[in-house]
Amino acid sequence: MRIAFYSQHVLGVGHLFRSLEIVRALKNHEVSFITGGAEAELDLPDHASRFQLPGLMMSEDFSRFIPVDEHMDVDTVLDWRKSMLMEHMKEFRPDVFLVELFPFGRKKFGFELLPVLRAAGQGLFGPCRIACSLRDILVEKKKQAKFEQRVLDTLNPLFDLLLVHADPALVRLEETFPAAKDITIPVHYTGYVTPTPSAAAGAKLQKELHLNGLPLVVASAGGGSVGQELLHATLAASVLLSAKQPHCLVIFTGPYAPEQDVQQFQNAAQGVEHVTVQTFTNRFPAYLAAASLSVSLAGYNTTMNLLGAEVHGLVMPFDQNREQRMRAERLQDRGALTILEPADLDPIHIAELMAQRLGEKPAPHGIDLGGAASTAHFLETMGT
Repeated sequence: MRIAFYSQHVLGVGHLFRSLEIVRALKNHEVSFITGGAEAELDLPDHASRFQLPGLMMSEDFSRFIPVDEHMDVDTVLDWRKSMLMEHMKEFRPDVFLVELFPFGRKKFGFELLPVLRAAGQGLFGPCRIACSLRDILVEKKKQAKFEQRVLDTLNPLFDLLLVHADPALVRLEETFPAAKDITIPVHYTGYVTPTPSAAAGAKLQKELHLNGLPLVVASAGGGSVGQELLHATLAASVLLSAKQPHCLVIFTGPYAPEQDVQQFQNAAQGVEHVTVQTFTNRFPAYLAAASLSVSLAGYNTTMNLLGAEVHGLVMPFDQNREQRMRAERLQDRGALTILEPADLDPIHIAELMAQRLGEKPAPHGIDLGGAASTAHFLETMGT
């Protein structure tokens, strides 16, 4: 099959890398991975190609578009993207069009998606089935009933399948989308989408890092747009802890971290032998497999990476909405991780928590992490 997969990230890189894991699982098919956020390094498999739309990000309140190229006029970018996406779909003629999050989110991107979805329904690209790729937890809305009706008015007539990347034993769709009962297309839970690195990958990386038996702590802030205060506290805590519990610390600031923050971390790490600072790695799951502890934000991808690597995590939810905290609290109840609060960001306290959890294995969680392979299966069997 030919599969076109639209994935638009606007703040961090979680949506992008979750989508990339699904692309990898579609190894028996030709995939056009359609992206349109800020540039990020992607390690695409041979069966996939990337179609990059002119970059758009969103303001912090998600009220307006911001061109990645600051020299471009936003209306010009919108017109260009809309035309490019339609022409690409006409040329590629996918058997399946997979859309990440929309219409449950990315409302403003309807300017380019709705014309394509309607054209697909009219057969403009040939026979084409349409599926939605959806995260486990939806953020709350001020006008929830209006939001739900808008979603249903787009989902039911224009889509053929809804894939929820969750395990219903942990979170069910209707908990954050009560109108789920009114969805008329098939809905399937895929399990959570995450890579599951092998122990060999972790052991190989331990040798590359010349740890010589020292435990590794990995600290990260996702894309880096938020969470830098957590990394600063972790670095200071690591320095305090190192005298009593020698270890190595690798900090990933995130590809979108402010340059001044990156420079501060690099300056602070100078002369501190056990600390390394990087902006990004495409081997993050292997780093977690090599680690004895993780300190991070509590986004979907990082949290599921922790479960996949079987390493304990100190995680701080981003409380702009309920998503990260809701998931983290349920996993903490299962003994899979430990939640950090903003009030915990004192280096002495963080050092104490790190000392307690360093090397501690998380409790068995029983969560389905096979979401990428299941997604591929459901797409392959659409309409059969």
